Amino acid sequence: MPPRSLIDCCSPLVRPTLTAAQAVELERLFKAVADRHRVQILNLLVGAEDAVCVCKLMPALGLAQPTVSYHLKLLVDAGLLERERRGRFSYYRLVAGALDRLGELVCGPAVVSDRAA
Repeated sequence: MPPRSLIDCCSPLVRPTLTAAQAVELERLFKAVADRHRVQILNLLVGAEDAVCVCKLMPALGLAQPTVSYHLKLLVDAGLLERERRGRFSYYRLVAGALDRLGELVCGPAVVSDRAA
């Protein structure tokens, strides 16, 4: 029996589940949530009834204002949070559907098809 290469003996992939654009978007989102403090910020904002000021996040996270602002900026840049200026202060809230979009990208097109049905 002739030796088989690794490629010959493996099952082929059925189909790709992400387009190149979706993979880039997913990479951007994963980079944004690849820090425990940013995950904590998202968790705090999920339960908030309204936009939250940086001054409320600082004690909850145990971080200084510049550090919290840095993490918030990364989450805003990734499209997960929106910022609203009220006078001198900035208030943050989740972008509607942003976490759902992250779930759709991770699960692939089947989730989008199921929701449409």
